[in-house]
Amino acid sequence: MRMSAEEAERRRKLAQKEMLDASITEAITIVESSVASLDDDTNSKTCNARTLINITEKAVDATDRLHRSCNDYRETQDVSNLVAQLASFGHWIGSCIENGGATCNMASDSGQSSALETSCRECGSECIKLLGEMKNEPDAANNQSVNEKLNKILLCAQDLLPSMSDVGKGDLSDVVDQEMSATARAVEQASERIEALLNEARLKDSGINLEVNERILDSCTELMRFIRVLIDSSKELQKEIVDRGRGASSSKEFYMKNSRWTEGLISAAKAVGWGATMLTDAADLVIQGEGKFEELMVCSHEISASTAQLVAASRVKAPDQSEKLQRLQSASRNVNGATARVVASTNAGRRQLDEASNSFADLSKAFTLTQIKRKEMDSQVRVLELEQALDQERLKLGAWRKKHYELAATKEEEDANENSEQPESSTTDSTSNSNEPQLVEEQQKAAGTATKPSLPPKPKPIAQ
Repeated sequence: MRMSAEEAERRRKLAQKEMLDASITEAITIVESSVASLDDDTNSKTCNARTLINITEKAVDATDRLHRSCNDYRETQDVSNLVAQLASFGHWIGSCIENGGATCNMASDSGQSSALETSCRECGSECIKLLGEMKNEPDAANNQSVNEKLNKILLCAQDLLPSMSDVGKGDLSDVVDQEMSATARAVEQASERIEALLNEARLKDSGINLEVNERILDSCTELMRFIRVLIDSSKELQKEIVDRGRGASSSKEFYMKNSRWTEGLISAAKAVGWGATMLTDAADLVIQGEGKFEELMVCSHEISASTAQLVAASRVKAPDQSEKLQRLQSASRNVNGATARVVASTNAGRRQLDEASNSFADLSKAFTLTQIKRKEMDSQVRVLELEQALDQERLKLGAWRKKHYELAATKEEEDANENSEQPESSTTDSTSNSNEPQLVEEQQKAAGTATKPSLPPKPKPIAQ
């Protein structure tokens, strides 16, 4: 029996209505799920403000397209485009709200974090209200209130933008100069402190203690001298890179065009200054008898790692066969050699103090065979306890490194997503950024190989 034209049209409209209702229901589910994620206290996801701004702008575009498709539906009664725009709307609104909550996790100001979270919740409520109205009258929905809430999220995100990314408040070239100068000052202050510690040790110490402290502080002084040369070489190479790479543009434009490289350079310079300060603090505690020799060794490894990071950041943009790059690499090798000498002098001083202490005084006493056996067992128990403690500390160190790499990978992915949202202004921009993945790879390789301290081998158990 053939179906009448009226019946076929009725069924077609019913199918379109069911398809539209299903799309609206799915969009509501996505938005509700994203709003619910704001109440999840275990959610540790993070998102920087720049990425949130890009996502929110996409959500505004999706809202406008949905409004236009509603107007088209009023004329054509064709739901195909409206269904597609509903899917896009649900996706971008849900992403905006979830990433808004993730940005709250990074906000240092509780007031700004609370304002952003409130805006995200209000946006979710308005979107659910809009979608509910569309179920009853798809062609009568008004998106004005949703756009207002999205604009509030944009304003909150703009308030959270870091000064590094806010080109209206500063010049990246000024930021680089300031950070390099701050690093040089930190190294200079560390050198002065070490010199003062050496003079203090000569006044209050004598004998073996003075010999050990002098040896350690002399090696630290040498290390600081090479670090100053490293910083000066880095400044000269940086100037050469900017002069050759900027062409007719300004230094500010060059740094902004290569913002990821700039951030890597600043991060490496900060790490060098921080390592020098930490080494000085550790040396101070050791001289006072309150610190650990191992802290000096770890700080030396950190300086070696940050030096490798600084060289890797500079080498990415450096011209081929650059003499200034060769001088920087030479300075880096000198720093690495000086850190090795700090570690060597620390080990030698520790052994010398151990030999001079009463650690083995009991061996000169007379013991019975039973007493010696008891001492031997006590020593073996102590060895096993130390081995277990060493294994536990190795596991803890591995967990911290894993967490560090995860956070670094997350930040790198967010930066990559942020850059992918921004259109390239010219072919030159694309070419200038082509080396940035190499920068990240070299920095991770340098940090991964240089920061890991050389742990001593496990002691062999004492034979019973």
